[in-house]
Amino acid sequence: MITLTDNVDVLPGVGPKRLTALHDIDIFTIEDLIDYFPFRYEDLGERLPSETLDGDKVTFKGIVSTPPIVNRFGKRSQTRFGLLIDHDNVRVSFFNQPWVAQNVEVGQEVAVYGTYDAAKAGLTGIKMIQATIDALSPIYPATKQISAKTIRHLIELAWSEVRGHVDSLVPKGLRDKYRLLDRNTQIENMHFPSDADHAKSARRSAAFEEFFVFQMRLQLLKLADQNFAGEGVAYDQTALVTFENSLPFTLTAAQKKVIQEILQDQKRPRHMNRLLQGDVGSGKTVVAAMAMYAVITAGMQAAMMAPTEILAQQHAINLANMFDQAGLSVRVELLTSGLKVAQRRQLLEDLAHGDIDILVGTHALLQPDVAFHHLGLAVIDEQHRFGVNQRAKLRENGVNPDILAMTATPIPRTLAITAYGEMDVSVIDQLPAGRKIIQTRKISHSQLDQTLRFVRHELEDGAQVYVVTPLIEESEALDVQNAQAMYEAMQLEFPDSQVGLLHGRLSNDEKKSLMADFKANRIQILVATTVIEVGVDVPNASIMLIMDADRFGLAQLHQLRGRVGRGSRQSYAILVADPKTDYGRARLDAMVSTTDGFVLAQKDLELRGSGDILGTKQAGVPEFMVGDPVKDLTMMTIAQQEAIDLVSQKKWDDRPENQALVAYLSRTMARYRHFD
Repeated sequence: MITLTDNVDVLPGVGPKRLTALHDIDIFTIEDLIDYFPFRYEDLGERLPSETLDGDKVTFKGIVSTPPIVNRFGKRSQTRFGLLIDHDNVRVSFFNQPWVAQNVEVGQEVAVYGTYDAAKAGLTGIKMIQATIDALSPIYPATKQISAKTIRHLIELAWSEVRGHVDSLVPKGLRDKYRLLDRNTQIENMHFPSDADHAKSARRSAAFEEFFVFQMRLQLLKLADQNFAGEGVAYDQTALVTFENSLPFTLTAAQKKVIQEILQDQKRPRHMNRLLQGDVGSGKTVVAAMAMYAVITAGMQAAMMAPTEILAQQHAINLANMFDQAGLSVRVELLTSGLKVAQRRQLLEDLAHGDIDILVGTHALLQPDVAFHHLGLAVIDEQHRFGVNQRAKLRENGVNPDILAMTATPIPRTLAITAYGEMDVSVIDQLPAGRKIIQTRKISHSQLDQTLRFVRHELEDGAQVYVVTPLIEESEALDVQNAQAMYEAMQLEFPDSQVGLLHGRLSNDEKKSLMADFKANRIQILVATTVIEVGVDVPNASIMLIMDADRFGLAQLHQLRGRVGRGSRQSYAILVADPKTDYGRARLDAMVSTTDGFVLAQKDLELRGSGDILGTKQAGVPEFMVGDPVKDLTMMTIAQQEAIDLVSQKKWDDRPENQALVAYLSRTMARYRHFD
């Protein structure tokens, strides 16, 4: 007797090669196989030739009107016969299936399925099927190693063994509440629907189950994380107030709100795992500084990890200046790969003795010899750029320090409850007072000369300019401007201005020197690749000129735009492009229509779908077999709330109606540890 938990190789025909192919599509057990649902259905409903369009895939049923003829062409063959359907005689052609001739005779009723050729009044590329057939044929995601037909066959074998023995994962109370099918009926109608209505109903139930189980995993991970012993930070509230009052600006209401959320988490004797999201320029750094100063007043240390050395250096400088201006004795140090051996040794000794309050760095913070005296908080900037394993290593460097992850990539609701569903989320949804809205314009390449005249006027008025290109060198494959050519063109166009060139192939020292010169206005025009996408802060820069802007994603364009508008000048983002696709035009239109990163993030989801939104699988963005977290956002939100409500109930996992769910989570959670 085959059971759900049996390995899939208990089925006949699953040898080592096929088993590997199944593992590659995450099918390990019989349960995985029957949960491998079709992504669409072909309509095999019977029709008449007069009701069929050229190229349609269709089922015809009729009487064989002529004897079958087999024509051979070397190793290939064609088998033909006539099929009388009502008053129409259709020519049926089978390719490389000579055995058909032995199974067909004049006067016999047969059903065939294939592609209709209206010009020849015939059906080609066909197969024989039973006279009674399913109206819908499921189409499964397949690979080169295993075909959809093979997957379908294996599912039929498995279902014949376990049908009627599959317990529902969604508790009966929820199934009744939302009119969902039990799991047996759901699986039956997903794989073998009798009509479109049955398939639609099954898909709705399967999508909810998928979302609900996913959210249950996240809630259990979140509970486990919170229950993991953490330290309550006994911070000095008076010192924090003094720090805030010393700032040369007033915190926004949104900043104050999220600071309180973070401080409350830090005070609790449990591990904090919080995501701080705020649009470009919303003031996340000062919020992080308050959280770090809180642990310092409690006698602990803080770490801040950034994705690039430029950003790490900038954070170290800004934090040191912020505390110096407040008259606070806080030692901030920078750890990068460029330190000399003796400097690194001394820094690590001071860190281990507790003489350093805040250590800022890149992934260099994760190296085995970096040991903190008492790490209480780890701040991760642009957190989607770090893999989960890297974040876990950082956490292990302290007594399970609190984690504050920050991102300037606005996350719409869809991703907040999927990719970050196990984290508490704080949002800074307000820009500092006095910030001028960045004016965004799109122009064609033919309008560039006119735009450069505007740039010249701004330069003469003391402004500085970014010019961003997609590539460093020329590419025959892409007709785009490149940084080197643009650098030379800017030197010719603006001989009275100093022009710099910044790209990823420069050494760290060269990058630092260039950015220091630009910040000090020794360079007025900085030509760059997307190295300057995140974190670069030059208040006097007021123009962002982006060449071939249609080559960039919406999130990138928004980040680049955020490099200007940081001072008192009116700032501009100019998108130079001649987009060839509707998708390219839609991105530029979206950029011009709003400067709200959250609106853009949602638009990005709508344009791109729910795929790899953040540009890297390590972001944890899940892929769903049935549900679409963009289109089915309401369902996902309901599933999340129901999961939260269920795990909040006392001894929910002991109740009889939840035992199938508990058992399923127990045997599948190991595959989802990457969310931890």
